[in-house]
Amino acid sequence: MASERPAITSDFYDLAGLLGDDDRELLGRVRSFMDERVEPIINEYWTRGQFPRQLIPEIAELGIAGNPYSGYSCPGRSFLTDGMVAMELSRGDPSVATFMGVHGGLAMGSIYLCGSEEQKERWLPPMATMELIGAFGLTEPQAGSDVARGLQTTARRTGDEWVLDGHKKWIGNGSFADLVVIWARDVDTDRVLGFVVEKGTAGYSAVDLEDKIALRAVQNALITLDGVRVPEHNRLQNANSFRDTANVLRMTRASVAWSAVGCSRGAYEHALRYAEERTQFGRPLVEFQLVQDLLVRMLANITASATLCARVSQLQDEGRLADEHASLAKMFCTMRMRETVGWARELMGGNGILLENHVGRYVADAEAIYSYEGTREVNSLIVGRAVTGSSAIV
Repeated sequence: MASERPAITSDFYDLAGLLGDDDRELLGRVRSFMDERVEPIINEYWTRGQFPRQLIPEIAELGIAGNPYSGYSCPGRSFLTDGMVAMELSRGDPSVATFMGVHGGLAMGSIYLCGSEEQKERWLPPMATMELIGAFGLTEPQAGSDVARGLQTTARRTGDEWVLDGHKKWIGNGSFADLVVIWARDVDTDRVLGFVVEKGTAGYSAVDLEDKIALRAVQNALITLDGVRVPEHNRLQNANSFRDTANVLRMTRASVAWSAVGCSRGAYEHALRYAEERTQFGRPLVEFQLVQDLLVRMLANITASATLCARVSQLQDEGRLADEHASLAKMFCTMRMRETVGWARELMGGNGILLENHVGRYVADAEAIYSYEGTREVNSLIVGRAVTGSSAIV
């Protein structure tokens, strides 16, 4: 006979208990927002391939943009809190989590790490309140994993301006962002530099990519830079090589691992509710052994991944995060995510592919999370280099 079951929780080891009262309250507000404001509408926007931009003011009210940055009107919370917020966003919908990862992580992070004091004061406060939305332009049509060597977008100095030419692809928020951080190679020095291109700049155009099968509510753009003129005071003054770009990616990679955990949690929680409500052979699905086995395997993946992420975030808060730490988390958590969302779909049978049951959306979105911010293979080789002392990337 089934015993009374406690409220659904996928935080089985109470990792939220590592946080203080204020940060736990924040997680609760984020969860409520995702459940009450995002979940009822997200399937429609996912199907249309559009982001629910009318919700941006409400997201801004959560006060989570630029979570771990200190000063400049940013919240100044811990990386552990920031990671758990990313997890809660992704638990509700991975597209919303990705939107925030691009804006608050990659775009704001580029300015926070690579901008001058004047640039931080100019841009970060309105980005923290989400009056200005940011995007991050690194990946190109012909440069993904090899972008450090294969970057083809060029920057040419002409007096007090720089002229940018090239293309960027898969740029989240790129078609509507107010500020786009563009990484380009200086034709004179061969150095990779960062530039902030403001909305409405002549020569900048962006077209949203169509027919994606994952993260459809994220508007990814193909950007064309045709003689775009950027003033010297919009060049990120502390970005002088791809190493500086890599510092931004290292800082944000852990939050992508957290997002993978959130994607797994969302699929698991929907599958568990379904199993409680669905009956077969006159009994609720949750009373069948094989269903319980699937649920426990999902929960084990989630718990192992979240525990790993928690330690990575603690290392980040201590200033001890290395590339290999972030890469191992991203590689492992996205692998377990793929497995977990597949089991959630399996538990639901044919109903698992219907958007009305949500799990199919997580299954599709997992494919993008698995690949962006460093593929499994590249992250594996970063860890392999650390443990063997030999680079096998090329």
